[in-house]
Amino acid sequence: MTVQRVLKMGDPLLYRKAEPVLAFDTPELRELIVDMFDTMAALNGAGLAAPQIGVSQRVVIFEVQANPRYPNAEPVPQTILINPVLEPLSDEKDNGWEGCLSVPGMRGLVSRYQELRYTGFDPLGAPIDRTVSGFHARVVQHECDHLDGILYPMRLQDIRLLGFEDALFPDL
Repeated sequence: MTVQRVLKMGDPLLYRKAEPVLAFDTPELRELIVDMFDTMAALNGAGLAAPQIGVSQRVVIFEVQANPRYPNAEPVPQTILINPVLEPLSDEKDNGWEGCLSVPGMRGLVSRYQELRYTGFDPLGAPIDRTVSGFHARVVQHECDHLDGILYPMRLQDIRLLGFEDALFPDL
């Protein structure tokens, strides 16, 4: 499979609501998922949404083990999540610095729910139902935002909380 070009902030496709996946376990879906993992790995991403590589479908992937872009992040298991639904489990939020492969070289301080439940399907159509918190919850929210045409800078409460990685984190 192939590392795909990641669309950058400003591309109109990134601002559209993605279409639901209607058929599971198809060659096209399998190829999309492999391409997404190849692309995410090549760019040291923590996650990737199908719209970021030009495919307007409700598919996200994420995984964090040892990642140089997020050196202090707790591990997040490899997940393929299709047609996700998020349910915050409380009103409690926390702030965290986020980056995005579609907004390269920048980070922003974004408020996200601390704990949530997510449901959806795996590539074979089997249900997924997880309750997560911390960085895992942040990654899921960030990636699922892409499915609704939202990039993290749109969630900033103050534009001064957006900057270039090398200026914000010179030791990263």
